[in-house]
Amino acid sequence: MVKKILIITGLCLLGGYLIFAAFFFEKQPQEKVCSHFEVVVDNKSDDKFIEASDIEKDINTKGLNPYGKQLKEVDTYAIQQEILENKLIRSANVFITSDGGIRAVIQERIPVLRIIPDNGNSYYIDKQGEAMPLSNRNTAYLPLATGNIKEDFAATDLYKFALYLYDNAFWNAQIEQIVVRSKTDVSLITRIGDHEVLLGSLDNYEDKLARLKTFYTEALPNTGWNRYSKLNLKYDKQVIGTKR
Repeated sequence: MVKKILIITGLCLLGGYLIFAAFFFEKQPQEKVCSHFEVVVDNKSDDKFIEASDIEKDINTKGLNPYGKQLKEVDTYAIQQEILENKLIRSANVFITSDGGIRAVIQERIPVLRIIPDNGNSYYIDKQGEAMPLSNRNTAYLPLATGNIKEDFAATDLYKFALYLYDNAFWNAQIEQIVVRSKTDVSLITRIGDHEVLLGSLDNYEDKLARLKTFYTEALPNTGWNRYSKLNLKYDKQVIGTKR
């Protein structure tokens, strides 16, 4: 009986301590002054378009630096929204750390294609299919799309094609430029082999590229990579080469 009472008493004391500790450690930091402000750029690709110092400078300029302020007075949401004003950033998470600081963890947007239209400014298309500005710090090593490119075509057909290239190591390395004359007149410039690849439209691009890869692996090793000036993939189940 005594042992049972001791066990119950111990459990009650433990429960009381846990409640106190949870309340203390949750509330106590709010009474402290922010000891530091830290920005972490969590890159998901090899390209780096922004530095932590860029974000810190912007936060300072807007008077939002939390350093030295009481944590309970720091508006982490306002800091987050200011960070997201930078169109190179995909997401931002701003929170109080266990040691009484404020940390902002940000993720950059990941481009899959650079657009250089005949009329207009150059920009990227990111992995979500949205327009993304260029960076002053870095230039992404990506295929270029040039020519008569409308925004809706860039955000739909070109985006899907570019995402396919991005996820395919072979084609991402081989395709240097996408030349757009119209929606039904698209061609490719390759890094290896001095020839133009005629796609026509971007319909059935997976099948067209599969035919091209077969031609690369089975025909060109015998004929030579520079024998043809053009490779036409417009017609079903065919690769038509134009000799120099």
